[in-house]
Amino acid sequence: MSILALVVCGAAATLYALGRRGRPRHRREACFYGAVIASFVVLEPPFDTLANRWLAVHMAQHVVLLTVVPPLVVLGRPWPRMWLPFPLSARRAVGGALAGSAVFRAVGRVLMRPPVALALQSAAIGVWHIPAMYDAAVHSETVHVLEHISFVAPALLYWGALLDAPPVRARIDHLHRAGWFALAMVPGWILAIVLAFAKTPLYGAYHSLSDQQLGAGVMWVPGSLTYFISAFIAFYRWLEPSGAEPRPEELSWT
Repeated sequence: MSILALVVCGAAATLYALGRRGRPRHRREACFYGAVIASFVVLEPPFDTLANRWLAVHMAQHVVLLTVVPPLVVLGRPWPRMWLPFPLSARRAVGGALAGSAVFRAVGRVLMRPPVALALQSAAIGVWHIPAMYDAAVHSETVHVLEHISFVAPALLYWGALLDAPPVRARIDHLHRAGWFALAMVPGWILAIVLAFAKTPLYGAYHSLSDQQLGAGVMWVPGSLTYFISAFIAFYRWLEPSGAEPRPEELSWT
C-alpha cells in the first residue's frame, strides 16, 4: 500500500496545487490537504503496519477512510480545480463526451441520491466486514487496496450528495440532510454490537477478544462522530430563519 498511497496522495495534492486560479481559498485548501494528509497517515507505516496486527487500529483506519477523508475532500471542492492542469483540448474532449452522454448523466443523478449513496456505502461496510472478506483483505495487498477503494468511492458519493460543493448541489433541505446523516450511523452501530457481544474472535487474522471489543468501540464512538456533528449542524441550520434554506425548486426528498 505504501507506494500506491504515496503516488495517489502526491498526484492529488499536485493537481490541486496546480489548479489554483485567482485568490487562495484557505478553508477549502485546508480541507483538501487535510484529507490528503489523513489518507497518507493511515495508509502508510507505522499506522498501516499496526492495522495488520490490531483489529482496533484497522477499524480506526476504516473510520478515517469513511468519515474523515471523504467529507474533507468534498469540502475542498477539488473537482473543477484538479481538472484545470490538463490541456484544454483534452478537457474539452472528455468534458464534451461526458456531458453528451445521457447514460452518464442518468447514472450520476441516481448515484448522487442520498438513499442510493447511503445504501452503497452501507453495503461496502457490511460486505467487507464479513470474516472471510476481512481476513482476505488483511492477507492480500490487492484485496486490501480494493477494500479501501470500496470504502472511499461510495463515501465520496454519500458526502457529495449531502454537502454543497459545486459542481454537485445538494438538492435537499437541512432537516432531511440531518436525517440522512443520522441514518449513516446505523451500519457502524450494528457492526459494533456484533463485535462487542461476540463470545469469540470473529476474524482469523486477529486472535484477541479484547482487541475485537476495542474495535467495536472505535466503530461505535469515533465512527459516529462525524455523522453526529454533521446531523447536529444540519438540524441547527433547519431551525434558522427560512432564508437559510435552499430555494423550493432546489429541494428534493431524495
